[in-house]
Amino acid sequence: MSDVNGIAQDQLKSFVDRIERLEEEKKTISDDIRDVYAEARGNGFDTKVLRRVIALRKQDANERQEQESILDLYLQALGMAPAEAEE
Repeated sequence: MSDVNGIAQDQLKSFVDRIERLEEEKKTISDDIRDVYAEARGNGFDTKVLRRVIALRKQDANERQEQESILDLYLQALGMAPAEAEE
């Protein structure tokens, strides 16, 4: 490797090339995801809800349950959801 001012040029160029290639792949994948959402929308699916489903599937079950419980509590406090029936 050749050094210029203490920088390994070959290694630096390799990093830059790899990053550029990955950035291009990321753009391609983002475009593909956008196309799938457009296809889903074209078939009558609500893409906002679909995105929420994807986000929920990424969460741990316990984390999801905790968030749902807090959301229910907030909605009840704001009068936006019926209070649970007392047993």
